[in-house]
Amino acid sequence: MRQYSPDLTPPWKKPKPVPEVAAEPGLVVEEPGTGFCGAVIRCEAGTVTLEDRFGKHRVFPLEPRGFLLEGRVVTLVRPASKGPARPSRTASGSVAVPGARARVARAGRIYVEGRHDAELVEKVWGDDLRVEGVVVEYLGGVDDLPSIVAEFAPGPDARLGVLVDHLVPGTKEWRIAQSVTGDHALVVGHPYIDIWEAVKPSSVGIDAWPRVPHGQDWKTGVCKALGWPSDNTGAVWQAILARVGSYKDLEPELLGRVEELIDFVTGSDGA
Repeated sequence: MRQYSPDLTPPWKKPKPVPEVAAEPGLVVEEPGTGFCGAVIRCEAGTVTLEDRFGKHRVFPLEPRGFLLEGRVVTLVRPASKGPARPSRTASGSVAVPGARARVARAGRIYVEGRHDAELVEKVWGDDLRVEGVVVEYLGGVDDLPSIVAEFAPGPDARLGVLVDHLVPGTKEWRIAQSVTGDHALVVGHPYIDIWEAVKPSSVGIDAWPRVPHGQDWKTGVCKALGWPSDNTGAVWQAILARVGSYKDLEPELLGRVEELIDFVTGSDGA
């Protein structure tokens, strides 16, 4: 009997091998199915994220022959591990200090209104705050501010900074904030209805945050408009937070407010 190879594909129909290229950050490739062209910003198990020149992000699977590099078909592969790399910058963009220990906590504090807000501040500024010895506390609502400030008794060596949600001049919340602001206490507000809006739409793969009619719960309205599960906004937020890698994923208006508070709290002793 004749022995046949299990591969019955004629030689002239077999695809030619293509080079494998490590998906290193900054490598510019094109996904031919969509025509999306961008630089690699991250490569995880099974996927690669590209950023085009407009700042838009797209995630693609790492499939064989899946990309074009300078017009040639290539197979992107996950870069080989180089051991624990030490980032030169923190998530906030500050210069990283390798091996730096957390400073003994200052007397000064930063309060952040909202759990989601506090989680975002911790993710992006956590390393900086630990080096500076600044502790972040959770603020349940602006109504609690007068009692917190009275108990804290801010002074030259114990400054108090507070970040609150959407702060509109003339509102009750604004008047409360004004009443507790002084030489050693600073209250600032970001301009967003909800902290979700402080994350750049491109970072979560949308064109823009939807407009939600007045009187409707904002998070629920956003989820419904985008086809996200509206019955578990907490899980949606965790998915959004996972897409935030650094300050580059946040809007400048939030960056400015947080940096202002850090400078205020840490400026009391000239550090």
